[in-house]
Amino acid sequence: MQVITLREDFIKLGQALKAANLVSSGVEAKIVIQEGQVLVNGEVDDRRGRKLYDGDTFTFRGETVKIQK
Repeated sequence: MQVITLREDFIKLGQALKAANLVSSGVEAKIVIQEGQVLVNGEVDDRRGRKLYDGDTFTFRGETVKIQK
């Protein structure tokens, strides 16, 4: 499981996908999120601007990433 360490209070889902190197661009992040391919805390979330906080997880293409402070 990958871990992203927060520098601020939160990170947006699209930014987190890029930070984890799971997508190559913001456009790609937008597409996969809108298509319902990303799970946040085990549930589909189609909001690119979804804020992720300490303890949240997201999963894309079998890769799970944890957000921590």
